[in-house]
Amino acid sequence: MSHDHDDRPQLTAAQAAAVLNPPAGRNGGDLVVESLQGLGATTVFGLPGQHALGMFDALRRSSLRYVGLRVENNAGFAADAYGRITGEVAPLLLSTGPGALTSLAALQEAAAASAPVLAISSQIPTAGLGGGRHGYLHELRDQQASVRDIVKSVHTVRSASQIPSAVAAAWESALTAPHGPVWVEIPQDVLLAETTLPVVSAMDATPRELYPRPELTIAAAHLLSNAERPVIIAGGGVVRSDASGKLRALAERIDAPVVTTFGGKGAFPWEHPLSLRSWLEDRHTTDFLEDADVLLVVGSGLGELSSNYHTFRPRGRVIQIEADAGKLESNHPALGIHSDAREALADLLEAVERREDPGAAERVRTVLEKVRDRIDAQELTLEQQVLAAVREALPDTAPSFWDMTILAYWAWSAFDARRPNTMHSAQGAGGLGYGFPAAIGAAAADPTKPVLAVSGDGGAMYSIAELATARQYDLPLTWLIVDDGGYGILREYMTGAFGEATATELSRPDFVALAESFGVPAVRTTPESLAADLGKALAAPGPSVVVLPALLRMFEPTHL
Repeated sequence: MSHDHDDRPQLTAAQAAAVLNPPAGRNGGDLVVESLQGLGATTVFGLPGQHALGMFDALRRSSLRYVGLRVENNAGFAADAYGRITGEVAPLLLSTGPGALTSLAALQEAAAASAPVLAISSQIPTAGLGGGRHGYLHELRDQQASVRDIVKSVHTVRSASQIPSAVAAAWESALTAPHGPVWVEIPQDVLLAETTLPVVSAMDATPRELYPRPELTIAAAHLLSNAERPVIIAGGGVVRSDASGKLRALAERIDAPVVTTFGGKGAFPWEHPLSLRSWLEDRHTTDFLEDADVLLVVGSGLGELSSNYHTFRPRGRVIQIEADAGKLESNHPALGIHSDAREALADLLEAVERREDPGAAERVRTVLEKVRDRIDAQELTLEQQVLAAVREALPDTAPSFWDMTILAYWAWSAFDARRPNTMHSAQGAGGLGYGFPAAIGAAAADPTKPVLAVSGDGGAMYSIAELATARQYDLPLTWLIVDDGGYGILREYMTGAFGEATATELSRPDFVALAESFGVPAVRTTPESLAADLGKALAAPGPSVVVLPALLRMFEPTHL
């Protein structure tokens, strides 16, 4: 079989000479960073370790910007946020064994939230691989086995010439819908060995597009065009595929109310007449969704939180558009369309017929009034006051990152994100410690706008070390710590279930003094002064901390 090379660019004499005479002093680590540069990476996250030093040494010979965090799990959260904000691959450089394993909780969140993180880990020397007990530092019998259940794909390197191909394959995997974390591992000796291979040039790792099958689009369009009470649930897939404009156009074309999941915050305008907002943990919303004769679910698997803890029982036809084939019909029978949300919505827009329903907006208003009456009856003024203060202080375009804390649980349902892809939380995997390191990743992605992190005092203790990172890189982020003296939501859960709480009360530092010891300005605030203090902190350059001592309560659940 012959190949026609006539259409390929010809190397100049100088370029050919550079290929044939690569610079001296390069190693396997250089092939890693050259591959990343060739694929378009500009920023990498990580934490050095003995087996990975070949990669980190190569960074100084590259144009890549390195953002180093103090704990591997936090570095993973930062990479996750960078991937969510930019839609680009976020490289994460890790060392062997403990370094690799410490990142796993962050990679689980990236997997749950479909964030394109490219983890590149070192390995023990090649001679030690294979499961024998050689006694190498950081040795695991099978390091890949620890990550295989978490990431989308695993790519193994055993020689220098395999590095560019492995990195490119992983890059493509991370960006193929659904996005997600991937894993490359390279032995220490391969990273350290000198190489005479040519410098890696531009590489192609274009992800495969995921289009809907036309017969499914026709069937879905027929159902929606002829529905009496269509409703749309918009999930995180709408945000990730930048499809909020198409979602709005479709909703308006068929007069369908829209509710956004917690991962889909901002996918549909909060104040739109057809917006049911995000009150998924409310029986009034659940009843409304169950009453739909056609329910279009876009970019959501209808998991635990999106289904009001699996109490949701649809009575009508369900159409589910989902890029993750494993989520199709995993919870409810549906017309399952395996597709990127943007592509599927674009095709549906062309196929549906206009449908007018003058009563749709009124039905939405009725549901929202019932929700508001239910919340107002619980005397939760403080909680709503605090959330309103955060909304007032936060610029519309500024991204926010919320840890697993009571204020975040309120925000899932009640916070107006105002723009797509601006509100993110750890609700995918539900691990503590996400908010502040994720904000670091977002600030690294776009240092021109302020970033907000929100944590409780329990979650904040997971991330205190990263105050040093924020200060070192002078990142424009503000950390709001709501200090209630313990794991507040677990306190509520345990008191509700057992009558009293155990292991939830925490001794904690003076967060203001602690932040100031890192050289980070900090202030202690009150619910009344929160909006002003938070606004001032967000407007100031560099990192800052705002501490709010407050005991917040959750609204009553409706799924029990």
